[in-house]
Amino acid sequence: MKSQTSGQTLRFVRRGETVTLNHVAPDRTLLDVLREDLHLSATKEGCGEGDCGACTVVLGELVDGQLRHRAINSCIRMAHSVDGMAVYTAEDIAAPTGELHPAQEAMVQCHGSQCGFCTPGFVMSLFGMYQNTNHGQGITREQAQVDLSGNLCRCTGYRPILDAAQQMGDLPLPAGCTVDTDATVAALKALKKKPTTDTPYLRPATLPALLQARAAHPKAQVVAGCTDVGLWVTKQHKRFEQVLDVTAARELQRVETYQHHIAIGAAVSLTDAFAALVKERPQLKTFSQRFAGLPVRNSGTLGGNVANGSPIGDSMPLLIALGASVVLMRWKKTAAGGEIAHRELRLEDLYTGYRTNVMRPDELVAWIKVPRPTQDEKLAVYKISKRFDDDISAICLAIRLEIAGGVVRSASIGAGGVAATPARARHTEAALLGQPWTEDTVMAAMDTLRSEFQPISDMRASAAYRHTVMGNLLRRFWLESQGQQAINLEQLNGLKSLEVTA
Repeated sequence: MKSQTSGQTLRFVRRGETVTLNHVAPDRTLLDVLREDLHLSATKEGCGEGDCGACTVVLGELVDGQLRHRAINSCIRMAHSVDGMAVYTAEDIAAPTGELHPAQEAMVQCHGSQCGFCTPGFVMSLFGMYQNTNHGQGITREQAQVDLSGNLCRCTGYRPILDAAQQMGDLPLPAGCTVDTDATVAALKALKKKPTTDTPYLRPATLPALLQARAAHPKAQVVAGCTDVGLWVTKQHKRFEQVLDVTAARELQRVETYQHHIAIGAAVSLTDAFAALVKERPQLKTFSQRFAGLPVRNSGTLGGNVANGSPIGDSMPLLIALGASVVLMRWKKTAAGGEIAHRELRLEDLYTGYRTNVMRPDELVAWIKVPRPTQDEKLAVYKISKRFDDDISAICLAIRLEIAGGVVRSASIGAGGVAATPARARHTEAALLGQPWTEDTVMAAMDTLRSEFQPISDMRASAAYRHTVMGNLLRRFWLESQGQQAINLEQLNGLKSLEVTA
């Protein structure tokens, strides 16, 4: 269904040349533009919610003067969010002579396609890997599994597709398949910035301009990566007269490191935000890779996940346990014209109820500040879901303790999927604080944790299951602290890498 709202011009680079489309509505998805306007039907519409990967395309964007490639889901990405970028589809990577790109040829040689519906999405994820690994060099089985976690196959089985990921680097690259980096960079630089005021799709390039746009248009729908708002369009058929996109504000595209904390801008993708968190705390690597699939992490932002406030959003329990805070900003009018006003609060204090928060109509989440690790810190975060990869949590529990001299000196616990908002387990923290780190202390705290929340039953888990698992995860944390690492699924060689065959 096409929106009835007014549109504006959209421009992006395809095959080294600029594509210009007029009257594109602000709530139109990139998939609709590709299939309906440009008739690029190889890009498939599958789930319409960023889960299956059939709609995967690759974006090219200038980052510090260099061309960076990322696979994303086009079905939930607003079309205007790619203005000024390069877009690659499954119809763009083969040579004009018909010779296949190595990502395509490897799928053929490894028999990686049966019904073929998911194949274009897999090929584009492989193409993204190819571009980011020096033409497919050194790709391990583990990396292939992570990078393809956002693409689902229902008939072929993943073994031949993973084989293709590892073998495409050994295949020759036909001349016509080479990405002309120089031509693409030149075309991207030639695109002039569009006006950012009084247009249906607002995408200001600076923080002051962004905050002024928010003040002038408080009813505009705010988006970042569109990984949730996109579903409002595709599943709920919502329509937006005006959209405000935060991702172009260059001040918010940074991760800044300070003595006691790191500051993650609201426009930083989940991929880059998690990379910064993992750099500080390497034990978060597995959890970071289980947040949706790579195309969702490449589009979505940590700021958007926090502002969205979903009770099953995976980042918030972790951030609560880490003692993170959010910086809210707005444009304040003054006698001299105006200035940026801000306030900071603990992340758990942002939420007032189910998807509601304390933000004023003219405020935006600008930064997430995360304290740096301490010497005595013990940290773990657990995600319980039906699928290991690319799934929504039934429960997410993050536990951070500081233990010195065998005594719990500080405790912070974040929980998701057990209340109307991401929550802090304050009673359980109190039950642990100052107590000896022993099994008796943990057993008592397990009972407190189970009684602290009243989860509901839904399609992901029953209330009784959630009650039981919450306490069990605290006991798991205790067992791991005593050296029993083999209870982690990812620690068991071969289990995580089980491959489904047709």
